[in-house]
Amino acid sequence: MAETMRVAIGLPADATEEHLIFAKQLGCSGVVLPTPKVLPGEHRWEYEDLRRLREWVESFDLRLEAIQNWPPRFFDKVRLGLPGRDEQIEHCQATIRNLGRAGIPILGYNWRPNQLYRTGTRPGRGGAEVTVFDLAEAKDLPLSHGREYSADELWANYEYFVRAVIPVAEEAGVRLALHPDDPPGPSIGGVARIFSSFEGFERGSRIVDSPSWAMLFCVGCWSEMGGQENVLRGIRHFGPRGKIAYVHFRDVQGIGDQFAECFIGEGNLDVTTVMRALLEVGFNGFLIDDHVPHMVGDTGWAPRGRAYSTGYLMGLLRAVSDLNA
Repeated sequence: MAETMRVAIGLPADATEEHLIFAKQLGCSGVVLPTPKVLPGEHRWEYEDLRRLREWVESFDLRLEAIQNWPPRFFDKVRLGLPGRDEQIEHCQATIRNLGRAGIPILGYNWRPNQLYRTGTRPGRGGAEVTVFDLAEAKDLPLSHGREYSADELWANYEYFVRAVIPVAEEAGVRLALHPDDPPGPSIGGVARIFSSFEGFERGSRIVDSPSWAMLFCVGCWSEMGGQENVLRGIRHFGPRGKIAYVHFRDVQGIGDQFAECFIGEGNLDVTTVMRALLEVGFNGFLIDDHVPHMVGDTGWAPRGRAYSTGYLMGLLRAVSDLNA
């Protein structure tokens, strides 16, 4: 039976049995695990550990839809073009082969050597805590990696990486899903941000022609880059080419240098139009929540905010799918 668009959920790195029960109770198709702490390894992940992780998730009648991000230490030298990158690439290739052998179909990753920057929080709707970014407060941050790294350097390093790993991923049946820079725009901490625009992703997509080169299409980041029209442009261009592996569905208020995250449906986007666009281009992967507001009583992973966002996405997908039937 053909796959259809579905809603999964992103769990914390230290996910427990309780988190998996929570995901099942919400009715999610499966889960995404970000850099799972239960996976040992200083340089790579091994097959048996990955297989056990998948089987653990499946024991709750859920899919392990993807692993999102491997530890920075696995490929920090690769992203920055430092001595030792070839050895790290060999470990990356081994990890990708092990993912495929273990039956884990997607690995999300990013090309942002420094952190995900936010400049603070503020009260959102009803006092919920949301994160904000203001470039004016971030432009003078100290160098994150000792010196400046130009866009040309990051592009050269990226091309070196994908030419080495995409053939391995294709053979292993794994899709590598590239996440945008967040926040988008100019250098922060001295490091250029090359995946901050439609043009950046178009350039990246043409380095290697393979079904294993894919995107983690973060609706929130694409909205930060240029609002709803930019989101729709990205979906309508990359979706029909089969380049969207999965989707982060969140909303933001503001564009570019200043924005705040918010509840789905109160930001830049007409979320119904965005969901309909995903259906119209034939996207048949999964959506997950992302960067949810912290609601009253929320701590840590924000389960109340997660439940709200996940339920919203399920209702929205059901309504749009019924209208399109």
